Amino acid sequence: MVCQDTIQRNELAHIDMRSDTVTQPTRAMRDAMANAEVGDDVYGDDPTVNALQERAAQLLGKEAGLFVASGTQSNLVALLSHCQRGDELLVGDCFHIHRYEAGGVSVLGGVMMGALATDHRGAMRTSDITAAIKPDDLHCPISRLLCLENTVYGHVHDAEHINALATAAKARELFVHLDGARLMNAAVKLGVPARLIVNAVDSVSLCLSKGLGTPAGSVLVGSEAFIERARRMRKLVGGGMRQVGILAAAGLYALDHHIERLAVDHTNALRLADQLNRIDKVEVKEDLVETNMVFMKLPDGSAKPLRKYLAERGILLGGGEPTIRLVTHLDIDVDAVDKLAIEIRNFFG
Repeated sequence: MVCQDTIQRNELAHIDMRSDTVTQPTRAMRDAMANAEVGDDVYGDDPTVNALQERAAQLLGKEAGLFVASGTQSNLVALLSHCQRGDELLVGDCFHIHRYEAGGVSVLGGVMMGALATDHRGAMRTSDITAAIKPDDLHCPISRLLCLENTVYGHVHDAEHINALATAAKARELFVHLDGARLMNAAVKLGVPARLIVNAVDSVSLCLSKGLGTPAGSVLVGSEAFIERARRMRKLVGGGMRQVGILAAAGLYALDHHIERLAVDHTNALRLADQLNRIDKVEVKEDLVETNMVFMKLPDGSAKPLRKYLAERGILLGGGEPTIRLVTHLDIDVDAVDKLAIEIRNFFG
């Protein structure tokens, strides 16, 4: 169910399944933002930002944190802090850093990306990591960093898997960064504190504006020395912000109130997958629905007309052909899930 204080929108009945980034701040979150105590964050004197950074670092078992504008900026700042020009980072071939961040670390930092094969759940093998690390040879870039992700397309990687990959990298003196855009989904699914999942990694990016439901922002955490360098990198890429405690207040509210409720999104995703699988011409692999993402495979040529049909009824889907990703979130309740399934059933007659 949707939190009781969710803002009710006045437009046509609106079900937005494109992503969990489309969530609206709840009334209580807006109140927290409106009443936030603020200062100048570049000078380090915004008390609400400082409280959020400390809280996120503690939550993930690291020494310090840095509030940034977005998940992409958080990852970029982290990679620039770990690597120098001419270095190489290793990353999963389907990971967000490799595919969906405009190659920023290469364009702006001169850092090469070496893509490693992943399986159908986005998992890498330790043997592939070890084999990909470059020798100490003047012809090769210096392998400096391993980048992980959790969740990956909704799939959860447990602490044992993350630890094994990180250990393999550190045995060869690589740093390890984890893109934890949806890390809290993984922690809730596994039923363990998030800090246990990322215990072996050096830095973590935690997004606040996806399942946690804030309007914007991510927190990068790591050692005090790492965060000090990351603060410089944030300034370098134009990420210094001022009275941003207004946004940080939303982050603090989310960490207090929106973590455990992620289980509701996971339940709704399973409910949706079950209903879609009962519709002729629609295929969902229910065993791959682990958190809040459902991948719906359609007959060739039907995705575009289905999107148009649903949009006319106030339901938004993301792109893709023949498979469309559906994402449950704070503003999607059981009624929304059921309505979506009914309309798709009606479309296919």
